[in-house]
Amino acid sequence: MWRHVAANALTFLTVGLFLLAGLVTWGVQQYSAPGPLAEAICLRVPAGATMRRISDDLAERGAIASPTVFRLGADYTERSGQEKQGSFLIPASASMDEITAIVTEGGPSTCGTEVVYRIGVARTLAEVRERDLAGDGFTELAEFQPGLDPIPAAYEQVKAESDTTYRVVMAEGVTSWQVVQALNALDVLEGDVEEVPAEGMLAPDSYAITPGTPVADVIARMQSAQETFLAQAWENRAEGLPFDTPEEALTLASIVEKETAIPEERPIVASVLVNRIEQGMRLQFDPTIIYGITRGQGLLDRPIRESDIAGATEAELHGEVLYNTYVVNGLPAGPIANPGRPAIEAALNPAATDYLYFVADGSGGHAFAETLDEHNENVIRWRQIEAEAGQDG
Repeated sequence: MWRHVAANALTFLTVGLFLLAGLVTWGVQQYSAPGPLAEAICLRVPAGATMRRISDDLAERGAIASPTVFRLGADYTERSGQEKQGSFLIPASASMDEITAIVTEGGPSTCGTEVVYRIGVARTLAEVRERDLAGDGFTELAEFQPGLDPIPAAYEQVKAESDTTYRVVMAEGVTSWQVVQALNALDVLEGDVEEVPAEGMLAPDSYAITPGTPVADVIARMQSAQETFLAQAWENRAEGLPFDTPEEALTLASIVEKETAIPEERPIVASVLVNRIEQGMRLQFDPTIIYGITRGQGLLDRPIRESDIAGATEAELHGEVLYNTYVVNGLPAGPIANPGRPAIEAALNPAATDYLYFVADGSGGHAFAETLDEHNENVIRWRQIEAEAGQDG
């Protein structure tokens, strides 16, 4: 009798183990299989959220079939308890395993709302936008100039959301004074900065920020980035350049930055500057006149005058002519803006040309010339283009 009972128990145990193995296999398959989500969603994970809360939210939104399998899978793969705060893009048909990886690996939010503060030469613009889940772009919610325009309701709304991300994007060619003024005007940053950093020593780039960050910290990051890149570029410079220091290279790069925004033209423009310096010619670039007058504090709100070219106005304002390359020989006293990496690379590795002149060609680019006669012909063509445009207007 006892032998019979033991045999039955063993049979039931064996069947149970087979059933359990089958259940585990089914669970693993479910955890790794494509999910039921028909369209991508943005999953917000607040601070302190647990896998239970996340799994319930996912199930409610139709992203997973079983919250229990999701939690067991997270436990089995040892990712439970590693949930990261943020807003994460969950693609259509994502498996539970893929979703678990998304919400535990961290990194920047991949969806939701963001505020981008764009510091440009002419103005600073705040863009409030939300990622378009159906594509790779964004849907703009609001746009305004910080410190000048009324604050949109959409901006106040996204600021109240804990998972909104923020970025400062500094354009090439902006002056250090403009950067300080723009950062001081941002209500998400703290502690205004009064001292303007050295011109040219702020790296144009995109910088992630968090509310409450001191303005000085953001500027320090910009300075560190520019110092690091300038040192690297200087180490990889071409031989025989007509300047001796990284600071002079930065000055030349800032002129290149102001003269062209076309990537392929930067090394050619740099070659014109280098060729002129080597031949003892004055550089004669208008942006240096403008910087001598404004010292980078805003835009010149009038045309350049003959007296500006002669240096009289600059001399009257500052007591000495330092930046006007129509008057000084060689490079000006220092950078006239903050150049980006391509301009710095162009200054340190200019194209090999014999060009000494260039003028606008009507297409957004420039016509380059080796001789003054060629240049004068290019100038005549440009003036004809300007005249025709004026007639059409």
